[in-house]
Amino acid sequence: MVLSSVRLVALAVLAAFAISFADEKEDAIGLVKKAAEFHKKNGREKTVEILSKAESDFVNGSLYVFAYDTTGTMVAHPKNAKLIGKNLLEVPDVDGKLFRKDILELAKAGKTGWVDYKYKNPTTNKVEDKTTYVMKAGDLVLCCGAYK
Repeated sequence: MVLSSVRLVALAVLAAFAISFADEKEDAIGLVKKAAEFHKKNGREKTVEILSKAESDFVNGSLYVFAYDTTGTMVAHPKNAKLIGKNLLEVPDVDGKLFRKDILELAKAGKTGWVDYKYKNPTTNKVEDKTTYVMKAGDLVLCCGAYK
């Protein structure tokens, strides 16, 4: 009986985590779409400016929108300003995956979707599994990732 209770609790915790992660993914999509609308109304310069701020409508806890240009150069990042202006196309994650190439391929094909990789979570300072939602807006590639 005790073992069954432990299993039920474990299943409940896993289910809550799955729901929480699904909610985060939906929130990431919402933030990217909101950033694309902002870009449409305000243009590239204002979009890059606001996406580079640590506090804005495009930062929500561990979720934040960042942007590349179509060459793989980071043009906006609210959590790590040192990345801005750097071409990161050939910089792999800890497993050697050139995930930014996947991000750009998706965007250049005019598609939206998710790219999985490993990245240092600025909240925990640990390398974690991350999935990032990608959408092209003008000449910007807008991204928002959720840590798994």
